[in-house]
Amino acid sequence: MSTLDAPRVALPGPVAARPRRHVPVWLAIVAASLPMFMATLDNLVMTSALPVIDADLHASVGQLSWFMNAYTLTFATFMLPAATLGDRLGRRRMMLAGVTLFTLASIASALSTTSEALIAARAVQGLGAAAIMPLSLTLLAAAVPPAMRAAAIGIWGGVSGLGVALGPVIGGAVVEGVSWQAIFWLNVPVALVAVPLLLVAIPESRGLWQRLDVAGTLLLGGAVFLGIWGIVHGNDDGWSNPRVVVPLVLAGALLPAYFLWARGRSYAVLPLRLFSQRKFTVANVIFLMFTLGMFGTVFLLAQYLQIVQGYSPLEAGVRTLPWTAAPMVVAPVAGALVGRLGYRSLLLAGLVLQTVSLVWFAALTENGSGYSSFLAPLIMAGVGMGLVFAPGASMVLDGLPDDDFAIASSANSTIREFGVALGIAVLVAVFLGNGGELTPIGYDGAIGAALLTGAAAVAVAAVAALFAPGRAHLSQD
Repeated sequence: MSTLDAPRVALPGPVAARPRRHVPVWLAIVAASLPMFMATLDNLVMTSALPVIDADLHASVGQLSWFMNAYTLTFATFMLPAATLGDRLGRRRMMLAGVTLFTLASIASALSTTSEALIAARAVQGLGAAAIMPLSLTLLAAAVPPAMRAAAIGIWGGVSGLGVALGPVIGGAVVEGVSWQAIFWLNVPVALVAVPLLLVAIPESRGLWQRLDVAGTLLLGGAVFLGIWGIVHGNDDGWSNPRVVVPLVLAGALLPAYFLWARGRSYAVLPLRLFSQRKFTVANVIFLMFTLGMFGTVFLLAQYLQIVQGYSPLEAGVRTLPWTAAPMVVAPVAGALVGRLGYRSLLLAGLVLQTVSLVWFAALTENGSGYSSFLAPLIMAGVGMGLVFAPGASMVLDGLPDDDFAIASSANSTIREFGVALGIAVLVAVFLGNGGELTPIGYDGAIGAALLTGAAAVAVAAVAALFAPGRAHLSQD
């Protein structure tokens, strides 16, 4: 979800290859954006389909969360290594491999007849998406003339936001009109168009040769995977069960082990030197907690609208649009206001709006309120997201040298995807821990506690925003 740091991306001159023939800028934008749209769409396309898949595959609540988390975790874990391999082996070649893998995994997802098979296929899908997301932006920046680069990247970022906004709607429409398998078959014709477009409109390019941090990837990815595994299985297996305790303990050990490994290593998959910049650190704390709270809530509300309020998958997807589509309008405005208002005021306003909206959602769901009562907090949440996306994304890169832009933006995308996975795992665990079930009365007394947990996470992000620079300090910090 998560590519709104695009407007600040820049490439060092020697790294980017120049096109050998004239290619219309619009064609290069379409070629780079289409695979990325496909990858971002699949982040949330399943949210509206989960109740239907649950009825077909008889999945547990934990398995439903893994349908989402399997994709998000591999997506997040391998984004940085994929970017490094692209620099070494060829970015277009790596992206084509990612599109191919993503498409094959989509076919496997559509053909899945068990929850376990679908979870495995979704994990491979995320692996393919990891090679698409960071490289599509880098290739686009290299393919267009410098004078057109800012506009092209802005359009690319808008397409990414469109994928996030339309995910629940397209998923709902396809599920309702055809079947849940069709949301994965849809990727096949898109890929058949995207591959020749990439070959025609995007020239190959390479970056600086850098050592691949296999050990760091395993340590960091293993810590997050084992931590989420333990959280997801805690309610089903029991929090004292060794199958839960051991993964949680290992996760707690692997995370500091990564920091020890990464110290002094310039090629670390998530370089610690980036965190010496206060703005980078604060922005990533904000994005981690913000995505944890907000997207965990999206996961639960998308099902609530269907199971409790009785909407069809399409109707539920459309009803989330005031929330998911609002950032497309608000984010560009917020980005333009950063220079006048500074980071702190915009971020704080956005995060407070989101915290209040999540508390409001908790009250409405526990009271059994109708959809019309949700409209105001949905708009509030969407406006709040828009106020966070652009300023937060700019703050990630502010003050860093140009050579660090690509790794910093990829690191931020990775942290946000981890936040999405953690949000779904944590909020579902709270939901189940309070006796929640996927039935019309199973949400009573459970969803409110889960949404308040999400609100608490966003409130932590709001506290972190107090440490962001204000307008008077933009040039000094």
